[in-house]
Amino acid sequence: MSMDSTYIGSKLKLMIYGQSHSETIGVYINGLPEGVKPDEGFISEFMARRAPGKNAWSTPRKEADEVHFDCKDGMLHGFIYNTNTKPKDYASIMNCPRPSHADYTAGILYGDEAAHSGGGIFSGRMTAPLCIAGAICLTELKKMGIEIHAHLKQVFDAFDDSYFDHEPRDEAFLEALAACARKDFPAISDEAAEKMKARIEEARMDQDSVGGVIECVISGLPAGIGGPIFDGIEGKISQLIFAIPAVKAIEFGAGYDCTVLKGSENNDAFFFDESSKVRLKTNRCGGILGGISVGEAAPVVFDCALKPTPSISKTQETVDLAAKKNTTISIEGRHDPCVAPRAVPVVEAAAAIALYDMILSRS
Repeated sequence: MSMDSTYIGSKLKLMIYGQSHSETIGVYINGLPEGVKPDEGFISEFMARRAPGKNAWSTPRKEADEVHFDCKDGMLHGFIYNTNTKPKDYASIMNCPRPSHADYTAGILYGDEAAHSGGGIFSGRMTAPLCIAGAICLTELKKMGIEIHAHLKQVFDAFDDSYFDHEPRDEAFLEALAACARKDFPAISDEAAEKMKARIEEARMDQDSVGGVIECVISGLPAGIGGPIFDGIEGKISQLIFAIPAVKAIEFGAGYDCTVLKGSENNDAFFFDESSKVRLKTNRCGGILGGISVGEAAPVVFDCALKPTPSISKTQETVDLAAKKNTTISIEGRHDPCVAPRAVPVVEAAAAIALYDMILSRS
């Protein structure tokens, strides 16, 4: 059974291959319109936002993540050479599945073919090829006036500014959100960023990890994108967001909070603005009604939750599958004490792939 992973959209088809410690990792992209080419300058900048080994809140593993391109059988092929692998870090726990990792289930599915180091294709390392495809889609969406920006809304018990702290179309907030892409740490509030970094450092020093929440806002999306039932924006975006290994939940608009509101409180009132354009007074729907974008009336907004990095140095209980006995492990190697900061551009990439495919399907 192949350990490659394929996304089949309405127009786009992606095939991601490789493993955390393989020689190369990459993506084949089929279905791009004629004339669409990678903006290698933008892709380099975008990949740098996800790249490891640059600061105290990410893994010490350093990878240049330089993207190479070629074409094969009419498909665009983007790939990266892995240059800093250390499979020996996993030798001592080869038969001991790491808690909250895919080791156990991958072994059941793939048997001896399953990777024995670095998480294989299930590793967060494999979000790099996703970002290659997403960067191309982001470039094409921007040409249409569609912007996708995300930030770190929460790390453990530290919170950043949020879209829902403002009016539905607050331009100042949207500008501050876009500026996060140029920051070392992807939070709007510098004060919140310092608190988040402190929580991450506390976890690292305690040989532990923390999770986080990423908020994503999509502005400039035309009205009428999406459809009912299987064609809704929520489902299309969610499929791509859950391609990010650490993601455990997603919510659009008010999400779970709407369950403690009455209909009169949760409903978004329509009104005409001074230019006679339809707007929403609030945006608890997250810019989506019936699976379809409301367009200028309000941006699409969603949050996704990322679990704490399961690879920690603390002693954990597990089993030795070869000896058939209970045991404990302490995971060596290089790991993020919090994956959420580096996942911010990955969320933007995943959302871009979903939306670009939906827009292409209309042509």
